[in-house]
Amino acid sequence: MQDPDITPDLIAAHGLSEAEYARILEIMDREPSFTELGIFSAMWNEHCSYKSSKLHLRKLPTTGPQVICGPGENAGVVDIGDGQAVVFKMESHNHPSYIEPYQGAATGVGGILRDVFTMGARPVAAMNALSFGDPSHPKTRQLVHGVVEGVGGYGNCFGVPTVGGEVRFHASYNGNCLVNAFAAGIADADAIFYSAASGVGRPVVYLGAKTGRDGVGGATMASAEFDDTIEEKRPTVQVGDPFTEKRLMEATLELMATGAVVSIQDMGAAGLTCSAVEMGDKGGLGIRLDLDRVPVREDAMTAYEMMLSESQERMLMVLDPALEDAARAVFDKWDLDFAIVGETIAEDRFEIVHRGKTVADLPLSTLASSAPEYDRPWVPTPEAGPLAHVPEVDAIDGLRALVGSVNYCARDWVIRQYDTQVMGDTAVLPGLDGGMIRVHGTTKGLAFTSDVTPRYVKANPVEGGKQAVAEAYRNLVAKGARPLATTDNLNFGNPEKPEIMGQFVGALDGIGQACRALDMPIVSGNVSLYNETDGTGIDPTPTIGAVGLIDEIGSRIAGPVREGMIALLLGSEGTHLGCSALLAEHLGRGDGDAPPVDLEAERQHGDFILDNRAWITACTDLSDGGLALAAFTLAEDAGLGVTLDVEGTAQLFGEDQGRYLLACTFDCAEALMVSAGQANVLLTMVGQFGGDVVKFGKAEAALSEISSLYRSTFETAFA
Repeated sequence: MQDPDITPDLIAAHGLSEAEYARILEIMDREPSFTELGIFSAMWNEHCSYKSSKLHLRKLPTTGPQVICGPGENAGVVDIGDGQAVVFKMESHNHPSYIEPYQGAATGVGGILRDVFTMGARPVAAMNALSFGDPSHPKTRQLVHGVVEGVGGYGNCFGVPTVGGEVRFHASYNGNCLVNAFAAGIADADAIFYSAASGVGRPVVYLGAKTGRDGVGGATMASAEFDDTIEEKRPTVQVGDPFTEKRLMEATLELMATGAVVSIQDMGAAGLTCSAVEMGDKGGLGIRLDLDRVPVREDAMTAYEMMLSESQERMLMVLDPALEDAARAVFDKWDLDFAIVGETIAEDRFEIVHRGKTVADLPLSTLASSAPEYDRPWVPTPEAGPLAHVPEVDAIDGLRALVGSVNYCARDWVIRQYDTQVMGDTAVLPGLDGGMIRVHGTTKGLAFTSDVTPRYVKANPVEGGKQAVAEAYRNLVAKGARPLATTDNLNFGNPEKPEIMGQFVGALDGIGQACRALDMPIVSGNVSLYNETDGTGIDPTPTIGAVGLIDEIGSRIAGPVREGMIALLLGSEGTHLGCSALLAEHLGRGDGDAPPVDLEAERQHGDFILDNRAWITACTDLSDGGLALAAFTLAEDAGLGVTLDVEGTAQLFGEDQGRYLLACTFDCAEALMVSAGQANVLLTMVGQFGGDVVKFGKAEAALSEISSLYRSTFETAFA
């Protein structure tokens, strides 16, 4: 097959600007071949190069005494004591999941699992954060079913428990759903594997499944807006095989034990191109590949297709040649491909040979560390206008509006499709504030959560960014875990629009402030831009995944609430209704500002919970829906009613930050009140758990009625 001519249309189809193509001509001093154009396109797109975001990502805190490895590798690595580390990351698979929901979501899970075991860690937990359009939109139902089934289908077959996550619905995602996948694994702290190649003349080895045409151009597609040609992009979505991935994981971990691995890299976005370039660039080496040695499953594949295929379940490694036989024997045992496809070279070159001809010869560093970097123009998000008058609402009517919404009802239908207890170490099931696993063979536990409130970020990116981190912090604390570190998945619209870039810059400012104040450095992450369809962007959604540690898992705060227990509010009474869930779901409004976040108070209240957790039976933070929704869900989870001695719409539904609702016995409540006085924090008795009614002030309803609405809403809408 003859390569097409390089035309302006072809350049544009590869996502390259005129200025970028001019830079390519300057670098090469000639016109690139079709394969070389594809390689530049893959490496210089947003998904691989982070060209619009690198400048601002450098401002985030990424270090700390607990951090073994921060951003830049396949996943972040954090010390959890006793010679062990937790390895984790969150990454997006948004565009593929909108085009082909099942495979898009499934391969998103597969990719994040590979990121973890590529570092030498055995995956022990997964989460997902899903954002869909309005439930009435004609595509939403199909997307919900496909994505949830894809997440469950891959994770369940692979054999990793799903321990947490979130699902939201908003019209801004009508044309662009978000699928953010998280995975965490456990490794020996002194046995972490990295991707930087080292040593000249060492074999470059292809591992895993065969290469096909699925996913060709996927990274470039993920770095562009959608339009009416969306269906034409379906072939760029990869196809996953979780059983092959399971074998690949076992083979990889066994291979690592042989000592043969010099460096190793998952083949994710841009496949063979990105994995080879990143390994060479990080090690200051060049790479030479012979594509005739690459295992393929389709006939007559071109060099372009082989270099840009995103077929799943593949890895690339640099091998110690003295241990080739031992390494090959491992992959033969697991019936997976093991092929030496190239070598490391001293020169700064990326050389590719196919059918005896050199089809690409590029300076390797220009593809990665010297790729374009932009300081995009940006404008600050205008200050939110004042909150218009909010009438007093009947407290039970307000609660019904929340629990009868697909955003705040129970997620039983979703959770039932995920295996939450495989491996046998799940200590807290997915629920109010994430989940928890035991660290196998130890007394330790790891808690996980995923959080963001997009309407806050849209109204006030700085405070919204702070709040996402602060809520993740509170959700870990509410389980009795000490927050360790975070991973971010930054989902935004078109960065070439100054107002979108302003959202990005503001959100990172807030995230950075909160991570510093709460000692939760960012150790890994992903940026997903161009989440737009026909010029309409999503609400800014910088998802924060966080991990916390508990030294003695028996001291976790796990509930359940019991009959007669006291309800205690840690923090001030509710006042803030701007951008609240009540406004959106009950009154159909979205005005006002995001709630301010007092990071000093967040830290003080978190320390109080952790210092006094022995007296606390159950705990949840106050976020969406304020005190009313927190009290109902904490009680309903135990099959109990609740009575709050609180009245007033703001007091019940206000979303002021830094607050927790605690449940404990009367004696423990007295002890907590004394401790609160000593710690100079505000702790108030606000009611009692028990009975068969939900009563807020003078308004009340049968628990059975509200619970039925809460438990049936999601299934009614989507099952």
